[in-house]
Amino acid sequence: MTTHEHWLLIDDDAAFLDVLQRALSRRDIEATGVYSQREALEALHADRFGKCVLDLNLAGESGLQLLPELLALQPDMEILVLTGYGSIATAVEAMRRGAVNYLCKPVTVHQLINGFEALATMPELRPEPPSVEEMEWEHIQRVLSEHEGNVSATARALHMHRRTLQRKLQKHSRWRE
Repeated sequence: MTTHEHWLLIDDDAAFLDVLQRALSRRDIEATGVYSQREALEALHADRFGKCVLDLNLAGESGLQLLPELLALQPDMEILVLTGYGSIATAVEAMRRGAVNYLCKPVTVHQLINGFEALATMPELRPEPPSVEEMEWEHIQRVLSEHEGNVSATARALHMHRRTLQRKLQKHSRWRE
């Protein structure tokens, strides 16, 4: 990696951007953080970036829709897509639209840097998609969160028997320990 790179960070989470910018600066990587698609396009018109970390969900806007616009403005920029809710379909779509890698949050600065570097040294390397069990667990957790932890409401939303959901939650909690 060259010293003193310039990265564009696009994420609607201000705390995440602040922490990421400080961590990158400690590694002599200059980073500009923006919170929206509009700000990202403005930044690309004003400056050149070697790398971009793009959140998949920008306050309801799709990072996938923004990805081709970013590459149209700076075709040589490498874009790594981040998401809180990973899926094989969005990973494939991100790569199809020009992303060099796709990582699920939470992610460390070391993982981000490696996400770019691993592909530079081994282009055949691609992120391993999550297992079906991991995807199911993430989906259950998302729906459970949407229903504020209410297991009965979550089971109804998932079209699943409440006891089946309880067994899955219990089994997964034992497996994690």
